[in-house]
Parts: sequence; structure tokens; C-alpha cells
Amino acid sequence: MSTLRATEIKAFVPAKDFAMSQRFYADLGFEKRSEGGGVAYFQVDGCAFLLQDFYDPALAQNLAMHLLVPDVNAWFAHVQAQDMAGRYGVRVTPLTAQPWGITEFVVIDPAGVCWHIGQNTPGFQPVGRLTD
Repeated sequence: MSTLRATEIKAFVPAKDFAMSQRFYADLGFEKRSEGGGVAYFQVDGCAFLLQDFYDPALAQNLAMHLLVPDVNAWFAHVQAQDMAGRYGVRVTPLTAQPWGITEFVVIDPAGVCWHIGQNTPGFQPVGRLTD
């Protein structure tokens, strides 16, 4: 039996414009908990990531994050009310019930990072999955 344990895992998310990205994530709904050495720690509930003052187009445009939330409609309404697309020039997709059982929308951040924000689709019946 293994004694290996973990407390948390966080991704380092690149920022093309570090200051603007910090404002973007605060407006998106994350709280900045600390900043120093070119890294800002953002958190909402038990979910967190590290925004870094580093930008590589290939990394940013190929990085995808998935944030599972209890109420995707509330998050979508918040993004719309904050006019994230207009204020930051980012792309926000419509809310969509995906065939794999997640109802989500996508936000592409100012650096090009793709955020899938969604919740498990209520009543979803998986097809073709193995049973436990």
C-alpha cells in the first residue's frame, strides 16, 4: 500500500499582459490570494491556478483548463454581466450541453488560454461507458 499523498495540483497559466490578465481573472470570478516573483495565485473555492508573467504563443494557444462548477448558468450570467468579451476582447461561446455530459461555455483568455467552464448535465445518461 502506498503512502504517497498529495494536497493540491495547480497549473501555471501564461499571461501576455500580466496586469491585464490579473484584472481579467478577478473580473471572471477568481480571487487573487498572493503575488510575487512574477506569479499571482488565483483561487475560487477549492480551485486554484498560478498566473505567470510569462508568455509563449504556442503554450498559451494550446493550453486548456476545465473548471467544473455547481451552477454553470450563474457563471455564464456573471461573464455576460461583466461584459468580459467586450471589455477584454476575448471570445465567449454560447452555453452548450455537450454530448459527453457536461453543459459548458468556453472563454478564451487575453493570452489565448482556453477555459471550459461547465457543470455535469443534470439527468445525463452515459452511453457506451463501462460500468463499475
